[in-house]
Amino acid sequence: MNDVQPRRSPITPTVDFSAKGIQHGFLRLPHSRDDSAWGSVMIPITVIKNGEGPTALLTGGNHGDEYEGPIALFDLARTVRTADVSGRIIIVPAMNYPAFLAGTRTSPIDKGNLNRSFPGRADGTVTQKIADYFQRELLPLADIALDFHSGGKTLDFLPFCAAHVLSDKAQEARSFDLVEAFSAPYSMKMLEIDSIGMYDTAAEEMGKVFITTELGGGGTATAKSTGIAKRGTRNVLVKAGILNGVADVAQTQWLDMPDGDCFCFAEEAGLIEPLFDLGDVVKRGQAVARIHPVGRAGQAPAEISARMNGVLCARHFPGLVKAGDCVAVFAVTV
Repeated sequence: MNDVQPRRSPITPTVDFSAKGIQHGFLRLPHSRDDSAWGSVMIPITVIKNGEGPTALLTGGNHGDEYEGPIALFDLARTVRTADVSGRIIIVPAMNYPAFLAGTRTSPIDKGNLNRSFPGRADGTVTQKIADYFQRELLPLADIALDFHSGGKTLDFLPFCAAHVLSDKAQEARSFDLVEAFSAPYSMKMLEIDSIGMYDTAAEEMGKVFITTELGGGGTATAKSTGIAKRGTRNVLVKAGILNGVADVAQTQWLDMPDGDCFCFAEEAGLIEPLFDLGDVVKRGQAVARIHPVGRAGQAPAEISARMNGVLCARHFPGLVKAGDCVAVFAVTV
């Protein structure tokens, strides 16, 4: 049987990952379309390399309507100095660049959700090609990966930095050390509804130290959430020994998502009325939201009840919900 060689990525970097100094360039992905037969998707990238040390891969815009990461990373790319770096920093402020430009969670080109597209395909859709390049080219270069998220247009979160519970406890411990170093107001032992196809999973299966965030939501950023992202990025790089300086440490409250009872879902559509705000403590069985039918006045609302004792750490953001939408997420204090 002949071995089938994996197809080479169509993405071409305009930077040299081994060169010393600061380079600002692109990941150029050919994309033929109506308005540009030989066009390309040009994903901004910055590489800073100096001396010996680990490599940090910093990413935002995995979902295009989440802005704290892109703000913090475009700012870091502009302000970091080569002399302050020991090792290498690879910055991709907007991984799913088409989605970022459109202000949407998924790509307007192929409707691809980048964070459900790993390991990707070199001969797949635009989103799959981006995932493939990170899987085969960028993640192998990294020792540490920090991927920024927030709630986008449909969720709002307490501001936290997070890592996952892993079977490799040494890898898990290194990840939670960086979560603590990030120094967000909250630090989370995070549970995913479905981890298949996630960038997180791809990095962790390679043995990388991986951390992520949820820093607000509603499809915008605030001065507070942006400040958390900027400070946390530098804190992680200082902790990793990649960036010179002193960490700007703040108090953090540890939270844990122990099981699936953390999540509450709508079973019907309607107008949502929140009964608690983010950070409130709720007891198991308490109604946390009402969903009012909107087709006819005078109908009784459905109630969504907490399935555990905990802190409300995320909520559905727009006023209207559909059946199946996640309406509330809870965690317990550690």
